[in-house]
Amino acid sequence: MEPEAAKGGTTGGGGRPVVRVFTEAEIHAAVDEWAALASAERAFRALARGTARVPPPLGLELSDPPGEVHLKGAALGGSPIFAFKVATGFYGNADRGLPTGAGLVLVFEAATGFPLGLLADNGYLTDLRTAAAGALAVRHLAPDGALTAAVLGAGVQARLQLRLMRLVRSFAEVRVWSRTEASRGGYAADMERGLGAPVSAFASVEEAVAGADLVVTATPSRAPLVLPGMLSQGATVIALGSDGPDKRELAAEVVAAADKVVTDATGQCLRLGELHHAVDAGLMSAEDVHAELGQVVVGERPGREGDETIVCDLTGVGAQDAAIAEAAWGRLTGASARDTRPGLGRDAP
Repeated sequence: MEPEAAKGGTTGGGGRPVVRVFTEAEIHAAVDEWAALASAERAFRALARGTARVPPPLGLELSDPPGEVHLKGAALGGSPIFAFKVATGFYGNADRGLPTGAGLVLVFEAATGFPLGLLADNGYLTDLRTAAAGALAVRHLAPDGALTAAVLGAGVQARLQLRLMRLVRSFAEVRVWSRTEASRGGYAADMERGLGAPVSAFASVEEAVAGADLVVTATPSRAPLVLPGMLSQGATVIALGSDGPDKRELAAEVVAAADKVVTDATGQCLRLGELHHAVDAGLMSAEDVHAELGQVVVGERPGREGDETIVCDLTGVGAQDAAIAEAAWGRLTGASARDTRPGLGRDAP
């Protein structure tokens, strides 16, 4: 017999809401790239304006087999729900023919605290909100015009980043580096069809990033990939992989030498991100951070002003998870949702 939760009932015993379960396929159909980008805008505006209540993230690292688990969530002011997500990354899954990432999102009623739903997305919403943050950062921090982009990594996030970034910028050329010839070759073939720009595979990081306007790092690396002297003046670096204290993709000297360092949440980046390694090395301090991304989005701090080298350190903030969960819940249930194709100009209200 079909579980009551799957039928979408509205009340259970004692007048409590019945928990509704939505499948990955339903979530894919409901939440598109524009909805994700709008949710990122909402999340970072809420962070900048102090209307997001965000607890510190919880991380768990496992060794046998190697894996990681992240718990993040938030309550956004004015939202009818709050949400927490659990996301996992088990990189050995690739050898088993399985996705490396999985997870789910729990949705609660803001007025009562009752659980409303389980979004069984297998990590899709986490992937999408991460890519949306990268696109939002590019909107405000990257040079105008068609970009020459270098992508380090060839997995799901390396693909989604470019898909969402194309909503806010066009690409003249894309270069990709990853650790194996097969993965970077497959990325180049797949992405060239979708982006409408030439995509070339490179065997070294240095060759891939040379002369690039935009560098996107989307790997689980524990050792620096981008070293001093590799970046061109005026490049924008969107650093995504360093969401744990031992992860790093940029040499500390690269971060410290940037004209502007922008974080998603400076306090969190001091514990987890690329900023963490630069500060620990004694090369900079929290006071050297130019801005948080939300401050740039709302106009409190300037984004790109000229030929600056900018590093954007994105560790993933619970407000993003709450915002995309709100968007998904509204679309899946027909409830009022903040939607979808925003005026994403730098002066958007």
